[in-house]
Amino acid sequence: MALKKMHWFGIIAGVVIALFDFVFFYKNEKMLFFLLGIGIGIIALPFIIGLSLENKKEHKVDDMFLEFTRNLAESVATGTPISKGVINMRKKNYGVLNPHVNKLANQIELGIPVDEALQTFAKELDSTVVKRAIALIREAEKAGGDIDYILDSTAKSICEVEKLKKERRAVIYGLVVQGYVIFFIFIGIILIMEFKIIPLTAGVSTFGGLGGAGDLGSGAAGVGEISPEQFTKPFLYLLLAQGLFVGLVIGKLTEGSIKKGLKHSFILMITAFLISTGARLFLSGG
Repeated sequence: MALKKMHWFGIIAGVVIALFDFVFFYKNEKMLFFLLGIGIGIIALPFIIGLSLENKKEHKVDDMFLEFTRNLAESVATGTPISKGVINMRKKNYGVLNPHVNKLANQIELGIPVDEALQTFAKELDSTVVKRAIALIREAEKAGGDIDYILDSTAKSICEVEKLKKERRAVIYGLVVQGYVIFFIFIGIILIMEFKIIPLTAGVSTFGGLGGAGDLGSGAAGVGEISPEQFTKPFLYLLLAQGLFVGLVIGKLTEGSIKKGLKHSFILMITAFLISTGARLFLSGG
C-alpha cells in the first residue's frame, strides 16, 4: 500500500504524541503506556481506513466489471468484434472502472493485441474475480468460435460468485457481531479479575501461610507474598493476543482472506490496549 497524505498525517501525529509522552511522563509508567497506546492508535487509524476503503473499492470493481462483461457480451452477440466492442464501450459509465476501460480501449486503438491489453487490464485491477474472468475471455478470443456465448457464460459466472459472496457476508455478519461482543465480554472478565478478584490475594503467601506444615512451612517462608500488580501484567499480553487472532478469524470467515482480517485485529488490539492501560491508570489511583 502506497503511503498517502492521511498516512503521513497519522504517522506524524502519533510520533508527536509518543515524544510528548516520553518527555513529560517517562516517570509515570501507567500514563506512559496509555498515551503510547493513543499514539499507536493514531498511527494505525489511517491504515485501517485505507484497508476498509480498499475492500469497498474491490467490491465496486467486481460489480462494475460484471456490468462491463454483460455489455461486452451483448456487443459481441450482435456480430461486433471484441476489440471494436471494447472501444465502443468506453463511452459508457462504469464508475471506478472508467480509467481502466479508457486505457484498455486506447491500447487496442494503438494496435496493441487484445490479449495483451486484457492482461494489463486484469493486472492493474488486481482482483481475483477479474483475473479469472479475463483469463477466460483471453482464451476465448484466441480460440475464436462462439465467443459471445463464452462472454455470456463468464458474466453469469461472475454474477453467481458475487451473489454467493453477498449471501455469505449476510450470514456471517451475525458471527462478526458475536465475535466483537464476546471479545468485549472477555475484556470485562479480565478487568474484573484484575481489579476485584486478584487484589483479594494481596495478603496471601504462596506456602508460608500453611499452618502445621512443619519443615515445608519454614522452608517456604521466604517465598513472600503475591504481588497483584505483577500477577496481572500478563493480562495485557493475553488481551492483545486474543484481539490479534479474533480479528484474523473474522477476516477469514467474512472475506475469505486473513489479510482482510488485519483491520479487525488492529481495532480489537488497540481497543484492548487502551481499555486495559486506561483502567490501570484511572482505577488504580494513577
